[in-house]
Amino acid sequence: MAYPATYRFTKDHEWVSIEGTVGTIGITDFAQQQLGDVVFVELPAVGAALRAGESFGTVESVKAVSEIFAPVSGAVTAINEKLATTPELINQDPHQAAWLVKVTLADPGQVAQLMNAEQYEQFVREEAH
Repeated sequence: MAYPATYRFTKDHEWVSIEGTVGTIGITDFAQQQLGDVVFVELPAVGAALRAGESFGTVESVKAVSEIFAPVSGAVTAINEKLATTPELINQDPHQAAWLVKVTLADPGQVAQLMNAEQYEQFVREEAH
């Protein structure tokens, strides 16, 4: 799968898409493949403060429970309500329909420290070996 060219990625396999001062956060296709069938997603409440590199929720699959780490800092402005009833969206469409949270960026400069799609694809190839 090609990773969206406009997204930025973490070594923990989260992505962030930036529009103005809003970041939309999700987990990557690689992450959902590693997890297997997703059965539950725990997300923070609207208004919660995320800190880059810190856990803000969990994704539970038939194999394991994995923490989700914030790629950027910011205040949560929206959560993907659909994931409460259809967590399998993460397996079906990890880069679009299965976004996790939207945040107002505390420091837009943090985005520059993340990997672009090409760097992330290389990282995944190296991790797979």
